[in-house]
Amino acid sequence: MKTLTIFTPAYNRAHTIGRTYESLCRQTSRDFEWLVVDDGSSDNTAELVRGWIAEADFPIRYIRQDNQGMHGAHNTAYANIHTELNVCIDSDDWMPDDAVEKIITFWRDRGSAAYAGIVALDQREDGEIIGSRFPAGMTDTTLQGFYASGGSGDKKLVYRTDVICKYPEYPLFEGERYVGLAYKYMLIDRDYKLLTLDEPLVTVEYQQDGSSYNMYRQYWNNPRGFAFFRRTEMVCAPTLKRRFESCVHYVSSSIISGNRRFLQESPQKLLTLAACPLGLLWYLWIRSRVKSNAKMKIG
Repeated sequence: MKTLTIFTPAYNRAHTIGRTYESLCRQTSRDFEWLVVDDGSSDNTAELVRGWIAEADFPIRYIRQDNQGMHGAHNTAYANIHTELNVCIDSDDWMPDDAVEKIITFWRDRGSAAYAGIVALDQREDGEIIGSRFPAGMTDTTLQGFYASGGSGDKKLVYRTDVICKYPEYPLFEGERYVGLAYKYMLIDRDYKLLTLDEPLVTVEYQQDGSSYNMYRQYWNNPRGFAFFRRTEMVCAPTLKRRFESCVHYVSSSIISGNRRFLQESPQKLLTLAACPLGLLWYLWIRSRVKSNAKMKIG
């Protein structure tokens, strides 16, 4: 059995996923398999991947499902991964040629049951590191602890499969397609640390139609998913400031969804009550941005 599963959620990314595949073909280590979860694509993703299955010198598995959103694709991936480690590489990203070798070597050298996995760096195509590197002397951390101490930017997470699969799946809300992936990561942070690898494992290209570019619309279209995530964050966030910010977002998402029981359902009732005025303002701001963007598209 291979040590690492690289899994790729794909939704209408036939025009970019080829770069992901080509980067896997160049890997200096073959101690991995590739799992593609097709989240209801209407393009020729399936045709491409089936062609690669026939020609590749590493194992590729393809699973197609009805569109559920990124978190639903992660649920499916975790349910079908059997290797010791796993890492998500998005369908518009690609790996440096020695990324798999770095992961396997680093984990064999330093990994143990005490750690949930590895947290490493993301980079842009020009080699610029996204956000901050890990401070000198930081050999391990929780994800939230890193950001709470001043860290910034997206990071690449390599998890032990037995660890990430023992926590609850991402919930699916009818008519919605988004729950923050950090839901699971926050739960894991309560029990484990991650080893820090101060090297890039993925090259990232943010797409104009990706989640990072459409957060206001995501807030508006997926309020129950966001409210669920914020309830978890109220409990798991390491600072009072962050828990209060979560309450503000929770209030706005509850207004969008029309949930009148939001205060009773909050795990931080007094903090949520205090956040109501700002939550209302945040709701009004989101609504204005969504309407403004809609008018721009029509124009």
